[in-house]
Amino acid sequence: MRRFLLAAVLAAAASSPALAQAQPPLRCAVDGTFAPHAFPSLQGGVQGFQIDLFREVARRMGREITIDSASFSGLVPALNAGRYDFLCAPTTVTPERAANLLFTEGYLFTELQFGIRRGTTPIRSEEDLRGKTISVNKGTPYEQWVTNNAQRLNLTLMAFDTQPDAVQAVIQGRAFANLSGNTVVRYSASRTPLYVADFILPGTRFHWATPFRLDSGAMRNQVEDVLTCMKRDGTIARLSERWFGSAPGPDQAEVMEFPGYGPPGLPGYDATPQNPTCG
Repeated sequence: MRRFLLAAVLAAAASSPALAQAQPPLRCAVDGTFAPHAFPSLQGGVQGFQIDLFREVARRMGREITIDSASFSGLVPALNAGRYDFLCAPTTVTPERAANLLFTEGYLFTELQFGIRRGTTPIRSEEDLRGKTISVNKGTPYEQWVTNNAQRLNLTLMAFDTQPDAVQAVIQGRAFANLSGNTVVRYSASRTPLYVADFILPGTRFHWATPFRLDSGAMRNQVEDVLTCMKRDGTIARLSERWFGSAPGPDQAEVMEFPGYGPPGLPGYDATPQNPTCG
């Protein structure tokens, strides 16, 4: 009888949430200078949209999570080296990246936007950039855009390890404009009187999504199921409103569900229908 009771206790423990929490913490990383997505907190560590988002993802998975802060240019190499399970940083999905990483569907849309120094003549088209110096965060699609268009528009690239340094280059007059994601440019403008959110490049709407190594399909799908549930119950929309200042509309990725797993039409996409159990 005693052995039967012991076996019953062990079986109950094995099926309890406590066992899930006994698994090693999930490991991810962000660029901790990319406000309002991730930036230093006065209480220590980092805060922001990404931190709240992935702490909630981990909680729903029954896991602890460790979120490191590092330069964005080193995050993908560290992921591929096995240091992280995935990246918590907002990562723009491009065909080139999708060929080498697995992505969830987008939880935000990003567009490429320029920030300029207050008093500068607004940018009306790409021609207004001709012959100018553009500051960017190193290792991002923003750097890639400047590099790809440098010859056509006679651009000079000024790349920095952090977005705040790229903004300061504009304020100090060392760069004509800063190119980054729209949420980051708007946030920087709201906090920096001399910096103004300006021209959005047409046709540059991309998924911001979560990257995994190519051998992590099961975990990618598990995290995407959680993100889908967070879209359905409004959690991502509420976090977006808190950190970006306005509620997302029905055409925004915070509330849109995409078929299958991953961004449709790109390498790594899995058309298997999603059917998450949302508690």
